[in-house]
Amino acid sequence: MSTVPTQEDLYRQVSLALKEDLGSGDLTAALIDANAQSKVEIVCREAAVLCGTAWFDEVFRQLDEEIEIEWRARDGDRLAVTQVVCTLAGKTRPLLSGERTALNYLQTLSGTATLARQYADSVAGTGVRILDTRKTVPGLRLQQKYAVSCGGCDNHRSGLYDAILIKENHIHAAGSIAAALRVAKETAPAGVTIEIEVESLDQMEEALANGATRVLLDNFDLETMRAAVAMNAGRARLEASGNVNLQTVRAIAETGVDDISVGALTKDVKAVDLSMLFV
Repeated sequence: MSTVPTQEDLYRQVSLALKEDLGSGDLTAALIDANAQSKVEIVCREAAVLCGTAWFDEVFRQLDEEIEIEWRARDGDRLAVTQVVCTLAGKTRPLLSGERTALNYLQTLSGTATLARQYADSVAGTGVRILDTRKTVPGLRLQQKYAVSCGGCDNHRSGLYDAILIKENHIHAAGSIAAALRVAKETAPAGVTIEIEVESLDQMEEALANGATRVLLDNFDLETMRAAVAMNAGRARLEASGNVNLQTVRAIAETGVDDISVGALTKDVKAVDLSMLFV
């Protein structure tokens, strides 16, 4: 599944977010003259990578299609401190009513994109892909995976339905690595990727002997990871996972693995500091 939002995605997601915030109506905005007009700016308070403009736009489109929005940056652009990201002009009431929901999207997704860019920059030149995981905020998976791509990293499977990842508990339930791989190959729909997680070099040897083409190295130290790369000799695509942070990711990349999955990209959410200021 593509992580680029469709109009149907945007409408459905933003409708739910607005319902959550507005409920039966904005009691505070009702204090403002219904015909009052305003102009506002969105200002960035820290260095960041922008993401979430489509959701931001959709918030105000649903509240008042006549609100004019002028963007001065695009998703994926780096933002500087005090940079004006966009301006909005229109009726004051919907500008006030949409402020929090729109900023929630922009701040959260920009936070994910900013962290993704830090990881992408950390492994630049190694040829290694940084992948996200399913450790996303419930209800925000498509949005966060889109943000990861805006930050220069790559998406792993979207969910349980579009790829097979055989993990420790699956192996235990199936009886063995060989049994799990055999059933996966027999039942996987055409074109579906099959990956298996291993926790030791012995398990990796068993996985390769049974035709594994993608192997996830779970919590391997650097020395064992290098040994796994040598053992593999290019037979399978290798993904490293576990104990990955901005301080360790470069060394992991330099072991020769192909991919590094990082749950923190979407799990440890730190919103970017953005403000809406009336001009």
